[in-house]
Amino acid sequence: MDKLKSVLSGEEGRKEDRNILQAANEASTLGWGTRVKGFVGCFVIGVVCTVLGVCMLFIPRIGLILFIVFYTFGNLCSLCSTMFLMGPVKQLKRMCDKTRALATTIMITCLVLTLCAAFWWKNFGLALLFCILQVLSFAWYGLSYIPFVRDAIWKMVSICMK
Repeated sequence: MDKLKSVLSGEEGRKEDRNILQAANEASTLGWGTRVKGFVGCFVIGVVCTVLGVCMLFIPRIGLILFIVFYTFGNLCSLCSTMFLMGPVKQLKRMCDKTRALATTIMITCLVLTLCAAFWWKNFGLALLFCILQVLSFAWYGLSYIPFVRDAIWKMVSICMK
């Protein structure tokens, strides 16, 4: 019935002309309550995975691999949780904004390199370094949403370096 309605109203031709981003935006029309529930659920999963990863670090032999997997998955879930609040298209646009582009690039690169170092290169020292860089880049990315905080941090670091 919806198909017939869209053909008769002339919306059928417009639907074919839309791009992938518009289709994703239309698919993400959730109510505010559902968005908040999705955000909280995804964020809690991210935090639980991160904490679980830290706890797994102390298991002999496989603990480091489990830490890296859970920690990286937790960071991804935490990052994706904000897509529920803003919507995927708006989130991706804000991630690529000029104030966040470098932090986003470093953060995603560190996520991928952490997994590569653990599973492909089998270099756990490098994987831990990338985990530390994940934390720093994720924090720097998060601070970009608070006005003037990153400028204040740069000033504080420059004063401390003198």
